[in-house]
Amino acid sequence: MTAERRPLAVIAAAVVVGLVSGAALGVVWAALAPRVPLVVRPENAAVPDGFQPEEYLASDVAFGALAIIAGIAITIGLASMRREHLLTVLLASLIAGALGTAAMWFVGTRLGSVDIEGLQATITEELVVDGPLQVSLPVMFVMWPLAGAIVVTVLALADWLADLSSRGR
Repeated sequence: MTAERRPLAVIAAAVVVGLVSGAALGVVWAALAPRVPLVVRPENAAVPDGFQPEEYLASDVAFGALAIIAGIAITIGLASMRREHLLTVLLASLIAGALGTAAMWFVGTRLGSVDIEGLQATITEELVVDGPLQVSLPVMFVMWPLAGAIVVTVLALADWLADLSSRGR
């Protein structure tokens, strides 16, 4: 039998893993996500080069997919640390998800940023550039914690079913 880990150790691991993996996934998101072409004019704001660019959705899907994968993988790792107390795992997973999502968004948007106002000040003719990276659908920010909560729910259901079948014998 292995020694039981303290709840604080699992939460501390969640903070560190959430921040580090979120920053790393921000780099991956900046590399994977397509940019929206923007038409920059010297006299007014930049507008998308097209009526409804599909790059907005593709960027959000890439962000959400990375967040879901991270939520599942990290929650499984946290559950292996302290499987006997799933409430601690849930709390740690939600903390890792919130911090990881924030880090992923921060790093990704900084790596994919474009100074539109600076371009407008220096150009004299219309220019088409790749726009800054952004998340358009706010629901993408809850994908990581949601995936972690679903993993904990499945684990709790599996434990409950195992307990139920052992009582029936």
